[in-house]
Amino acid sequence: MEPGRIVGLVAGCDLRGAYPEDASTRSFTVSEFAVMEDGRRVLLHAERGFTVTARSTGVPGGVVPLVETRDSITQYVLNAVLPDDTEESAEEHPWSWLAELARARGLDVTAEDLRGLPYQVVFTDIVTRWLAPT
Repeated sequence: MEPGRIVGLVAGCDLRGAYPEDASTRSFTVSEFAVMEDGRRVLLHAERGFTVTARSTGVPGGVVPLVETRDSITQYVLNAVLPDDTEESAEEHPWSWLAELARARGLDVTAEDLRGLPYQVVFTDIVTRWLAPT
């Protein structure tokens, strides 16, 4: 990989698979990327995800449309990438692990470097369209 400077980190959120017929459940994939100075995104990992389901016992047919907001999906994304127990890990984000992944892709970066960078959650176009009514 060409040398370059990392200027930010992104957690990307996408819908997993096609819309299911059941409007009460959606599954999402979560990936983290290093954003380079020239605008390129370097994938660090893509093995995370989550599923959200609406439940109701008093609705005819038992199906309740899933209603989520940008804020709620953003929180689910952060829950997917953050450590389960920050008291044990001492890091609020797995900076050391992300730095190892970045170095394995030829990027010269430390956990401390990553800790100081802007971090944002972004949605693919399909997630944005799905959230549009909210």
